[in-house]
Parts: sequence; structure tokens; C-alpha cells
Amino acid sequence: MGGKGGCFPSLIQSSKPYIAMISLQFGYAGMNIITKVSLNRGMSHYVLVVYRHAFATAAIAPFAFILERKIRPKITFPVFMQLFVLGLLGPVIDQNFYYAGLKFTSPTFSCAMSNMLPAMTFVMAVLCRMEKLEMKKVRCQAKLIGTIVTVAGAMLMTLYKGNIISFPWSAHSNNTNNASSATNNEDKDWLKGSILLILATFAWASFFIIQAVTQKRYQAPLSLTAIVCLLGTLQSIAVTFVMEHKPAAWTIGWDMNLLAAAYAGIVSSSLAYYIQGLVMQKTGPVFVTAFSPLMMIIVAVMGSFILAEKIYLGGVLGAVLIVMGLYSVLWGKYKEYKEKEAESFKIPQAIKGSTATTEDITAGLQDIEIQKSTQPNPKE
Repeated sequence: MGGKGGCFPSLIQSSKPYIAMISLQFGYAGMNIITKVSLNRGMSHYVLVVYRHAFATAAIAPFAFILERKIRPKITFPVFMQLFVLGLLGPVIDQNFYYAGLKFTSPTFSCAMSNMLPAMTFVMAVLCRMEKLEMKKVRCQAKLIGTIVTVAGAMLMTLYKGNIISFPWSAHSNNTNNASSATNNEDKDWLKGSILLILATFAWASFFIIQAVTQKRYQAPLSLTAIVCLLGTLQSIAVTFVMEHKPAAWTIGWDMNLLAAAYAGIVSSSLAYYIQGLVMQKTGPVFVTAFSPLMMIIVAVMGSFILAEKIYLGGVLGAVLIVMGLYSVLWGKYKEYKEKEAESFKIPQAIKGSTATTEDITAGLQDIEIQKSTQPNPKE
């Protein structure tokens, strides 16, 4: 009974990273829909990034100041430079490029392009020796094949549209007026948006890699998140002053623009950065990014409801491939976790029926060495 009673808490504990990352994808999906509406109404994406991370800093800084005041390490110059680069890669480069790409395309397409994130992160993690690529092991083969299948699904959504799939709630919105003139402009914007989204995905993958390194040197996740958001806000202000010359662009009222900035700042920046950091400490950057394909599926459904976005056959087929690749990567990560867990129990289990500590094992080895030294050598 005791063994069964202890199984459920262990299951809950091991499920926390999965629950956290799935919940984040719903949060990201809501951000995509709300932001698309705000950008369509004329809000500058440069200004949106500034307000987003200002809200994020205001939301997370008080908790960091109070909860981590005793454990917050000092910021050395190398750590500050890493934090500065994180602020540049995440809030500035990734967010501005992603919002610009979202403005030129659609929420579902933007999410589909961002599904290259697991592949980019996996390759960069291998190059940085954060992930070991042992192709003789099945778990490594599963992660590699899963990454390739995920990217193939995202590319299928991009290159093949197919027939429109009609839903009862969106059938009334299909309008074919001015189709030819709209298609030419749409193709040009689609290409421009695709390039911006690829650059944004590369910046976001780099952010994950550097974040994993920085957390080992600055072990205060709330403070790290607050500092990155603050630096990102300051850097975004500088970029906006250069790119936006109209003072009216900074105007924001009690409307969708305010909701987009507040929601993105509190949910998609402050909470997301913090939760990703905690999960990454236990699972690594590849596990965190492996859940990003789920966001595309959620956005596709929400977009058909809220924005009357068209869903194509190619999108559905690509989504199926993406889910298959996702679970292949997660299966590989699960097997890797089990192997590490088994290795961590090898030393204590070496002495049967005992929960020996490191000191006990060391003492036992010393006794064995003493016994060996007192025994005669049979070769003499």
C-alpha cells in the first residue's frame, strides 16, 4: 500500500513540466490572436514591444525583489553581458521580427513558421554540447526523426494549402470578392513575413540556449526574468525612437491595444520567461521548445472562431505531422530522463539492502583497499 500511495505524488511531480508547457501554449495562442487584432487596427509593433515588456517588468519585479532578496547573487560583468544579450535577442529582435511577420501573414501561419524552433534549438544545443547526439541509441534517433518530421509538417503547411475546410461557425465569412487583386499583394507580404518569422525563430532559439547557460551562473529565476524584461524595455525604447518618428504612435487608451500590451507582457513575457526557466533547469531547452507545435493547432482553432481565418487541408495534414514529430521528441526526452534517473541510483544500490551515503561508500572502498594491501600477492 505504501508503494502505491507514493506513486501518485511521484506521477504529479513528473507531470508538472508537461502541464506547465501545455498551459503556456494556450497563453501564447491567446497572445497571437489579440496581437493580430491590435496590429490590424494600426498599432506599431515597435511600440507594442515597449509596452509589453514594461508591463512584464512591472508584474515580475516586485516578486523578484521580495522573494529572492536573500538568495539573489551579485551580477558580475560576464553575467550582465549575458543578460544584455538575452534582452536583445528576446524582447527586441525576436518580438519585433515576429510581430512584423504576424502583421504581414496570419496567426496560424506565424505559429507554423515558429515550429522550426525545436529543430533550430536542437541543432544549436548539439553544437554547444548541451545535447549529446548518440545515434546508436534509439532515444537519440527518436529525437532527430521527430525534429525532422516536425519541420516537415511546418513546411507542408507553408508550401501546400489545398482546399478550404469549412466549419459551421466560419462558413458565412468566406468572401471571394476582389480575390485576384488581393492575391498579388498577399503573396508579396507572405514572402516578406516568412523571412521575418524565420529570423525571429532563430533569435528565439538563441535566447533559449543562452538562457540555459545564464541560469547556471545566476540562480535566481525571478530576478533573471525581471532584469531581462527591464533591459529589453530599455533597448526597445531606443529602437522605437529610431524607427518610429510619429509621437502619436505612442498613444494608447483603454482599448484592444492596451489589452494586447498587458496580456502579452504579463502572460507571454513575465510568466512565460519564469516558467520556461524553471522547466528548462530540469529538462533542458529542447524539451521546452518541443511543445511549440501545439500552439499552432490551438491558434488555428481559435483563429477560425474569432478571426474567421480560413483553414486549409495542407494545414491539417501539416498539423498531424507536427504532432507526430512532437511526441517522437518527447519520447526521446523521456527515455533520456529515465536513463539519467537510473544512473543516479546506481551508486546507492551498489550496497544491497542499504541506503548508503557518499561517505559510507568512500569508507567502504578504503576498507577494501586496506584488506587488499594486507593480503599476500599470489605472484610473489
